Amino acid sequence: LALSSDGMGRGDDELGRVLLRSHLHVLSEVTPRPDVLIFFNSGVKLAAEGSPVLDDLRTLAGQGVQILLCGTCLGHFELKEKIAVGEISNMYTITETMLRADRVVNL
Repeated sequence: LALSSDGMGRGDDELGRVLLRSHLHVLSEVTPRPDVLIFFNSGVKLAAEGSPVLDDLRTLAGQGVQILLCGTCLGHFELKEKIAVGEISNMYTITETMLRADRVVNL
């Protein structure tokens, strides 16, 4: 899954955040799970201290889901020192991961 925002869909931003929180929670309870979650743009905020989805992301990581975070995006939002889950990555790794995947779902 590729998450480019801290919300899901377009229209109402608050509703989008609620939907994404719910989606991430459900991912930890269903199978199959994604192999990798890739966070970029404002999506990286979800992996930082204070995020309302940290417990679910930690659960997913514990279930073997790889969590990649765009380093450029973290720098832009000044979040590199506040990452609570996942690994800081770069566009080479993110691109290669997406190209190797059988399917990429963008949220």
